[in-house]
Amino acid sequence: MTEQGSVLVTGAGGVIGAAAAAEYAGQPGWRVRGLSRRPPRDAGWEHLAVDLRDAEGARAGLAGAGDVSHLVFGAYAERPTARELSEVNVGMLRHTLDGLAAAGAPLEHVTLYQGGKAYGAHMGFFNTPAKETDPRIVQPNFYYDQEDLLREVAAERGFRLTVLRPEGVIGYAVGNPMNLLMVIAVYAAISRELGQPLRFPGSLAAYDALYQVTDAELLARATVWAGREQVADGEVYNVTNGDQVRWRHLFPAFARAFGMEHAEPQPVPLAEAMADRRDVWERLVARHDLVPTPYDDLVGWEFGEFIFTSGFDNVSSTIKLRQAGFADCLDTEQRFVELFEQLAERRVVPRLR
Repeated sequence: MTEQGSVLVTGAGGVIGAAAAAEYAGQPGWRVRGLSRRPPRDAGWEHLAVDLRDAEGARAGLAGAGDVSHLVFGAYAERPTARELSEVNVGMLRHTLDGLAAAGAPLEHVTLYQGGKAYGAHMGFFNTPAKETDPRIVQPNFYYDQEDLLREVAAERGFRLTVLRPEGVIGYAVGNPMNLLMVIAVYAAISRELGQPLRFPGSLAAYDALYQVTDAELLARATVWAGREQVADGEVYNVTNGDQVRWRHLFPAFARAFGMEHAEPQPVPLAEAMADRRDVWERLVARHDLVPTPYDDLVGWEFGEFIFTSGFDNVSSTIKLRQAGFADCLDTEQRFVELFEQLAERRVVPRLR
């Protein structure tokens, strides 16, 4: 078997990192390490338990990773303010790069993930379709700070880099709350258990706005591509499924998949309403013998509420990525249904029907 290299994926317990590690593990000739504070279930790769927030801990934890040629940086820590968000997330990237350097790793390429916040999607309206050449927004943003650090260190140490910008990532990952797939699946399961139809729980503006989604497995394929192709060196690429959707069209399809009636939208403060449905979920777990996951780790209701109340179009152009040679695309509605079925097969949610 031809040796390709050794890859370290940080944030390997998340929906993005888990998919990237799995994709590399399926490629011949790669040694794959996944770094997270908690070991993921059924990982097909070597796990490292390292807290990247601590510089010395990161250095010690990465001491045995002296063969790493590729770094996929998917680690993320939430904080309440822009300054704190930048401090912790830039710090984790710096500690990773310095830890690998101290271990003598022959680093060749780093993939860094960003998202729609790079265009100001979290602030309301932004120009669409967003393009990689769009100027930065004036508000402080940890994405910019991370990218600036990465480019500076890459110039000093001689490795290549690529920045990928997905949006609305969906995929299989248990215990990772920032996953739109889990928001919808658990919300639908609880609604069905309560004998209610499936209703879009957000704003009417968001119901009709254009949105886009990135499948985690497609993003993982783009990650491997970026680490391999010279055309991706130093570049920033938007990565989505390639289509645009409206929740108005998707929610009736979700209702059919779950064997539910569909009804008109009814705005619900998910973070508040679903906090009181813990007992309903625990009842479903017991009855259907589901994989036990702490309710607080199951779904990020605040994350779902933000997505479902964003009333502006959220669309980014993937022309640059396609012209560079990565042309994978997926039907978002079909992919949602396939992933719902996977969740049921793995006993994460009740069977669809």
